[in-house]
Amino acid sequence: MISVLIADDEQPAIDELAFLLGQDPRIGVIHQAASGAEAIRVLTREPVDAAFLDIHMPGLNGFDLARAMQRFERRPALVFVTADEEGALEAFDLAAVDYLLKPVRTERLHRSVTRVVEALKAAGAGSAGPAASESQPEMIAVTLGGTTRMIRRDDVRYVQAQGDYARLHTEEASYLVRVPMADLERQWSDSFVRIHRSYLVAIPHLSRIRLGGDHPSVTIDAAELPVSRRLLPALRERLESATIRPRQ
Repeated sequence: MISVLIADDEQPAIDELAFLLGQDPRIGVIHQAASGAEAIRVLTREPVDAAFLDIHMPGLNGFDLARAMQRFERRPALVFVTADEEGALEAFDLAAVDYLLKPVRTERLHRSVTRVVEALKAAGAGSAGPAASESQPEMIAVTLGGTTRMIRRDDVRYVQAQGDYARLHTEEASYLVRVPMADLERQWSDSFVRIHRSYLVAIPHLSRIRLGGDHPSVTIDAAELPVSRRLLPALRERLESATIRPRQ
């Protein structure tokens, strides 16, 4: 079970979130704070694994509080809970595990707690250890249907170039982000490889590889993606270094 802190300047919002979190068997102690300053006091005296922070609080707001928490030896996993869709990018910069929009739905909060648990496990954390920090999975702010949310980079199967934009394909959906493919290729070179001018693929998600014949391709989920002749040698090299043997 994990201990959490809810920081919000509106008591009804605290009460509602505390009630919803209390229905999750993975949640233990729930601390409450009606301001950023009160949240700091709680964090300095109580072991907290995850902090659910409202952004718009008077004085020390949620982002200020998150930056202050970076100086703590024990840094809780961060989840922002807000009615403001515009803060997702800054939340991403602060390594937030998730970004929840009010009103919070039960099933969406359950997924958020799952992400917190996964982040804590990845950091070797829990109630008796340091909270997640550098070991948190990289999060990306994306927009779908006018709603901003955070997705994990390791959930992205492949990237498709669309002009000045890139479309990130996950198992559940695809998201258009205004980032050039070349930038993603450079920033994600540790686990992604360029196979075509239009495609960047996540090596761990490759399910089938055909590099022989006239039409080399790779398959991820149900998508068969072409491999260009120019990029074929680089792909072979990456696959060999990853101990993946291509199917001829």
